[in-house]
Amino acid sequence: MPIFITIAWRNILRHKGKSFIVGTILFIGALLMTLGNGVISGMEHGMSDYIVHGFCGHVVIASDKQESDNVFLEMMGKSIEPISNYKDIKKVLTGLPYVDKVLPLGKNMVMILNEEGAPGYTYVIGADWKQYHDFFADNLRKVEGEWPTEGQPWVLFPTSQRKDTYDYNGNWYVPLGKKVTDSTLLPEAKQNRENIIVKDSVIFMGFNEANASTDISIPICGVTTYRAYDKIFGQFALMDIESYRAALGYISAGEKVVLDSAHSKIMASENLDDMFSTDNVVVANSSLVNESQLSSTVDTPRIAPKVNVDDGTYNLVCVMLKPGEDPATRAEEISAALKSAGCGAHAFPWNKAIGPIGSMAMLIKAALFGFVMFLFFVAIIIIVNTLSMAALERSSEIGMMRAVGARRWFIAAMFTGETACLSFIFGGAGIVAGIVLVAVLDSFHLKAPNEIVQLLYGGEIFRPMLSVVDLILALVQLALVTVIAVIYPVFVALGITPLDAISRD
Repeated sequence: MPIFITIAWRNILRHKGKSFIVGTILFIGALLMTLGNGVISGMEHGMSDYIVHGFCGHVVIASDKQESDNVFLEMMGKSIEPISNYKDIKKVLTGLPYVDKVLPLGKNMVMILNEEGAPGYTYVIGADWKQYHDFFADNLRKVEGEWPTEGQPWVLFPTSQRKDTYDYNGNWYVPLGKKVTDSTLLPEAKQNRENIIVKDSVIFMGFNEANASTDISIPICGVTTYRAYDKIFGQFALMDIESYRAALGYISAGEKVVLDSAHSKIMASENLDDMFSTDNVVVANSSLVNESQLSSTVDTPRIAPKVNVDDGTYNLVCVMLKPGEDPATRAEEISAALKSAGCGAHAFPWNKAIGPIGSMAMLIKAALFGFVMFLFFVAIIIIVNTLSMAALERSSEIGMMRAVGARRWFIAAMFTGETACLSFIFGGAGIVAGIVLVAVLDSFHLKAPNEIVQLLYGGEIFRPMLSVVDLILALVQLALVTVIAVIYPVFVALGITPLDAISRD
């Protein structure tokens, strides 16, 4: 063991009071920094699990005509621009190695028509159930009814929207063919049980800037909740994509007209005269053209014999990235790829897609990180002050060591060794205590009492966690505290001369 480490350890034992103060500060700082890292990591993991893997994916794609990236929580019911070339977008995404899964969606606001009174409003998401379930797996919880059946119209009505609808017009929605379940009735509905209006289908009428929407009655197959943030995401009713297109007046997959290349070129022309400038349309002498010649010249538009939901109109495309990918970086790369392919669409990360919720989550995360950094600097200031006072009080000792031949580097190494020993013992104990505390808090499964706390928790359950990266970060933070805190005291100690020792005596 180097002699300066031996002397450093002797000085720690000799000055137990100040060593204990510095050690306690290091212990508390390391404990809180480890706990803070655990809370931040738990929040990030929870948000990834509940928001990214439960609602919108890592990256969202919208039309270039879409003005705002806040596509899910756009206020005032502003329509989301339609996407009619999903197959082209899908082809681009399939060729990107970091893309894991893709899900096209319809998203807009609709009116809930009510024969008994004024209409209500809700957000709706249109999707193919198999694609949706494969993409999000278990993001929904079934409260009543059944999951959708392929090939049938359906809507999954959220409990939050059911409550809002009841409060607004007294209607209580249940799955098709089911009776009212007392266990799921609101307290006020139970008191008014005889007067509530029970319905097992809902009439949606979409509205968009083109005013081409229609009203459509859809059977409710189930009543659901979201695993987390249900007060927010529970405002979205999930319905089959073909019914969604019918309600919004979009082209459905069953109505997709397939044209040959010649007719596609004509329909895409901005000059209407082009439609009549070809010999295929105007014939000089019809008597010279028989039926077989006509059929070989002009192909009649035909309807696709088999419905492929990818043929119709969507509004958004959700993208799930492979583990370890950064959504912001990949969103820029996806936008560039879409632009290069001429898809007329752009991509943005999930926190922009959900607007204020993503911003609030990022602010909470930044606040937590700022709190950890605040502790970092407070610990440095207190340790610097304590060690500087200790250096001045030991002027006689340091001056005598300089008088008998101790070099400046030895004095610096001695002080650094003392701080390093305290950091290793007390700081290491603080990190271990932080690991234990994180594990204890995780075992309690604390439930968030409201949606704001859910953002802090990263979900409905407080699940702090520490990864290997977090532990390495805690060690680096502790090392930085040690190095930064010892710089000024070392300069103070190096300024002490043998003459200072004599004068003080």
